[in-house]
Amino acid sequence: MTVIAETVPASMPARWVGRILSGLVIVFLMIDGAIKLVPWPVVTETMDRMGYGSDDALMRGLGAITIVCTVLYAIPPTSILGAILLTGYLGGAIASHVRIGSPLFTHTLFGLYLGLMLWGGLWLRDRNLRGLIPFRRHPRQQ
Repeated sequence: MTVIAETVPASMPARWVGRILSGLVIVFLMIDGAIKLVPWPVVTETMDRMGYGSDDALMRGLGAITIVCTVLYAIPPTSILGAILLTGYLGGAIASHVRIGSPLFTHTLFGLYLGLMLWGGLWLRDRNLRGLIPFRRHPRQQ
């Protein structure tokens, strides 16, 4: 029988770092989703600059999608599904910024930074994900 990877439990500090990273992502995305539900001028102007127009229905739809996916990410049994859905959402945000020529490191790659925090936090706090995505030591380092 072949063993692919052995799951190693995370240390207490790793779990706490994972919870903090995940918490920061959750707070940011919940605020981002909530402000899209309200037709504030700053959100409407940003949507218009991004080339999506200032349609309140689209803005509210994106806010609802953000909140639902973030709630899925926040609930442990559905956290991997939420992370996958949020990765797609953040990829769309990156593509939108590339399309309009936003500054690379501050705007375009922000979705990447958030995605790294999202998956990093989940990897640190979820034993099952560490089993799916193991980091193995090279045989000479053991």
